[in-house]
Amino acid sequence: QVQVVESGGGLVQPGGSLRLSCTASGRIFGLRTMGWYRQAPGKQRELVAGITRDGSTNYADSVKGRFSISRDNARNTVYLQMNSLKPEDTAVYYCNANYWEIDNYWGQGTQVTVSS
Repeated sequence: QVQVVESGGGLVQPGGSLRLSCTASGRIFGLRTMGWYRQAPGKQRELVAGITRDGSTNYADSVKGRFSISRDNARNTVYLQMNSLKPEDTAVYYCNANYWEIDNYWGQGTQVTVSS
């Protein structure tokens, strides 16, 4: 049974920074792409950033230049460094772990609130 656990959300003022972490456990082989998604109230879940096992990354246009995704393959952990946060970044952030490009597992989500 795969578990995906996020941490690091919270309340931050506009212009501030947060770092999210996510670890996948319970399945030894096959972890491929890991990614961060977010869902704001009344909106669909959207991709924020993704990273392949070899380190290739992609970002939503709205976060390019402000967010940075990285991963530690030895720990099956992915990070999202969020800088210059804006109120529109407020959402529940979900981590996704993909195994063998077939199976997707989700974390329970962590709330990020950007407000003064």
